[in-house]
Amino acid sequence: MALILALDQGTTSSRAMLFDGSLRVRGTGQEELPQHFPASGLVEHEPEDIWQTTLSAARSAIAAAGVAASEIAGIGITNQRETTVLWDRRTGKPVHRAIVWQDRRTAEQCRMLRERGAEAMVTAKTGLLLDPYFSASKIAWLLDNVDGARTAAEAGHLAFGTVDTWLLWRLTGGRVHATDATNASRTSLFDIHRGQWDTDMLRLFRIPSTLLPRVLDCRAQFGETDPAIFGAAIPILGMAGDQQAATMGQACFTRGMLKATYGTGCFALLNTGSQAVSSKNRLLTTIAYQLDGRRTYALEGAIFVAGAAVQWLRDGLGILENAGDTGGLARDADPSQDVILVPAFVGLGAPQWRPDARGALFGLTRATTKREIARAALQAVAYQTKDLLDAMRSDWQGAADTVLRVDGGMTASDYTMQFLADLLGAPVDRPTIRETTAVGAAWLAGSHAGLYPDQDGFADFWQRERRFEAAPEADQWRKRRYRAWQRAVAAVIAQADDA
Repeated sequence: MALILALDQGTTSSRAMLFDGSLRVRGTGQEELPQHFPASGLVEHEPEDIWQTTLSAARSAIAAAGVAASEIAGIGITNQRETTVLWDRRTGKPVHRAIVWQDRRTAEQCRMLRERGAEAMVTAKTGLLLDPYFSASKIAWLLDNVDGARTAAEAGHLAFGTVDTWLLWRLTGGRVHATDATNASRTSLFDIHRGQWDTDMLRLFRIPSTLLPRVLDCRAQFGETDPAIFGAAIPILGMAGDQQAATMGQACFTRGMLKATYGTGCFALLNTGSQAVSSKNRLLTTIAYQLDGRRTYALEGAIFVAGAAVQWLRDGLGILENAGDTGGLARDADPSQDVILVPAFVGLGAPQWRPDARGALFGLTRATTKREIARAALQAVAYQTKDLLDAMRSDWQGAADTVLRVDGGMTASDYTMQFLADLLGAPVDRPTIRETTAVGAAWLAGSHAGLYPDQDGFADFWQRERRFEAAPEADQWRKRRYRAWQRAVAAVIAQADDA
């Protein structure tokens, strides 16, 4: 029996899923990934924790399936994007904790570059904005703030990687330093039109080219695992950033198809085909996938806080015991109270892109309880999604009447998905297999190994579990509620302007 192992390394956990030739799950493993918050706006991971939790999850999945490594035809890797690791090539040791995509420590550096007029060039070449979210400013910070790092980098002794590259290095015993086009496109160093690292970007951020990995297709021969890790060498055949992997896992291979993944944050990608659509609304132009040397592009909107708001209710405020309680609390909330949460805990993402903004609750009364706050946390996800879809429809006519395919942990909440459909006034499709990020990674590796079909054939695997349609009565409140959200966001931005 040929099997495919998908490694899904996320912001809060590392997961592994073992799939057979019919994409049935034969074994799973998952390990929580510790978070580190050294100061306000700073988010870090220990690179060794990233590796060890991934390794443990993979071994658990293999053990659960009761198979040998020799039965695994290939590995697909998908990962939290933009998170930055710098390590010494000679020892394999990281020079600092990984700086996570949510981290805002380089906001001032990005602001200074914008004031110098650099953002237009960055956007034209990379499709991105000047924001701490992306890897380049994080690399620059490490080179400037870790003792000896810049000297070692200029001597060719250091290696940079997003999480996929770090895992590939460890899996291959330090023999392969490579990434794929989707992860490269999230660094602010990669020209998405020419498909190569860009010297102007390297000069702008003062980054030596010797740090950079080789860039391959999402479906390629990335090397083999060190036989000592799993007991046999396993080919590594697929790699993509988590949101691009979810796009493929949702079979969004046709221009105009749209998916949104609701995890720690929320990320919506709209397939624009071979056309790299430039946004007038501060969305991102990114590589959706690169197969057989051909790039497919997407418009992307990034929401920094989605499921993280529910975690805050549980861990920060202590008003939840379990994240799964949120939907029930929301349904029981007082309908006469219009409480709005703007969860700008680490700034606002698309389309505002305000790293200096901070969160706020509006509409509180003496009668407000945890039920209304829980409802506000879930509804904030829908409001932010509408922000993104409205921007996409403004940028590209092909987004006009699309159906939204959703995945990720928050989609288990029927309340949230129904409110989302009501607010958007559009259908929301939830798939039977919700771990679409892992499915996308598995498809990349499995199609390269000849186990799975091409895009058209793979699309037949996708099945809808439920479609959420907008309720007729939503027409009566949709515009009013969304205007209230927009006023709340404007107030948060005004507060940041005055700070």
